[in-house]
Amino acid sequence: MNSKVLPHILYLHGFRSSPQSWKARLLANAMAGRGLESRFHCPDLSHDPRQAIAQAEAILAEHSSCTLIGSSLGGYYATWLVERHGLPAILINPAVVAPLSLEAYLGPQENLYSGEIFEFTRDHIAALQQLEVAAITPEHYWLLVEAGDEVLDYREANRRYAGARQTVLPGGDHSFTRFPEFVPQIIEFAGL
Repeated sequence: MNSKVLPHILYLHGFRSSPQSWKARLLANAMAGRGLESRFHCPDLSHDPRQAIAQAEAILAEHSSCTLIGSSLGGYYATWLVERHGLPAILINPAVVAPLSLEAYLGPQENLYSGEIFEFTRDHIAALQQLEVAAITPEHYWLLVEAGDEVLDYREANRRYAGARQTVLPGGDHSFTRFPEFVPQIIEFAGL
């Protein structure tokens, strides 16, 4: 059987994050525990939006049957990719207005996992603006948000993904504290 048609998961982490984030590791471990480690992809996304999209596109070129999992800024990227390729996606506390919300992070930034220092610039904001999607296709999405998200207002995501499947949980925070409860459902959603 051609691996291009087998279901895969492409996990897109958030700003200043990495494949070492607890959600990415938890999902990777769950996939490995089911013998599906070769179907899980989580690139170490560049802080440059153009390069991050190119990294995701390279994986999609190899595996046409992918479910995107986008956390925070990864949710913003996933939305652009969904609308370009017609793929299904699960968005976890997504950055709905990334160019606006990341304005506060202009200047030197530190990756929370690697410690790498990088410069986040106005050029990066402009690149994010080019990835804005005018309208979404609601049936492609499952939105997972916690109302206690201290970084992003979950109601913006509720409005942005109106008509999509939505799970809104009380409490929590930007990391989506109840993620472990959803891992089996996420794998099932991906057809694995």
